Amino acid sequence: MKTFSAKPQEVERKWYVIDAADKVLGRGAVEAANILRGKNKTIFTPHVDCGDFVIIVNADKVVLTGNKENAKIYTRFSGYVGGKQVDTPRKIRARRPELLLELAVKGMVPHTRLGRQQMTKLKVYAGAGHPHEAQQPTAITL
Repeated sequence: MKTFSAKPQEVERKWYVIDAADKVLGRGAVEAANILRGKNKTIFTPHVDCGDFVIIVNADKVVLTGNKENAKIYTRFSGYVGGKQVDTPRKIRARRPELLLELAVKGMVPHTRLGRQQMTKLKVYAGAGHPHEAQQPTAITL
């Protein structure tokens, strides 16, 4: 028996939509990351982008459990002296609510060129609408 390895040109891509309203941040991010990587397919190959497109709507209504809304911190560094910036989910949600889900999913895909390529297939929107109706996405319930 030979090991199967998917080829990039043979992968068929589908579109999925996830409604994140009143859902826990991590639960939705895990589902999105698995679809982006292609782990829900039988042809999954770790070094090939086998994943599908994921649309996440209502990102502004995502829920964090416990006291994470105020206690969790997101840190970034500009590279300059004194360039460390710290934000809480409350500040990020006020400024750009899509970023919470994008950061959560980004931490769950490979931190390589492949992961960056997979992240381009993630579309996150704060409201209920999205401009991808022409792709006829399939709804996923969490």
